[in-house]
Amino acid sequence: MRVSVLASLVLAVSLVALFAPQCQAQGWEAVAAAVASKIVGLWRNEKTELLGHECKFTVKPYIKRFQLYYKGRMWCPGWTAIRGEARTRSHSGVAGRTAQDFVRKAFQKGLISQQEANQWLNS
Repeated sequence: MRVSVLASLVLAVSLVALFAPQCQAQGWEAVAAAVASKIVGLWRNEKTELLGHECKFTVKPYIKRFQLYYKGRMWCPGWTAIRGEARTRSHSGVAGRTAQDFVRKAFQKGLISQQEANQWLNS
């Protein structure tokens, strides 16, 4: 989802909450807060360790044909220029597929052994 879509959605919810009758204002504020926290939770920016190397991992949502998808990226600065990438409809599944892609590419480049790759992928 683009930042402009996110900003428009937050603005719309805020305006509805602002102009709601006073008796319902607290209800709208709760709805606006819940919607905002769900939207913010779609993005992830984390660090992880892979075979003693610090790696970074991001997940970003995007919309394709009116459906929500997730794009994951994993890279290990200071170790290799390899980037693991995956695109799925599953917020939880994109992390695993991204890591698998990174480990597969690292194995193909000879950075890790078959045993290390299997061990990390199965953990």
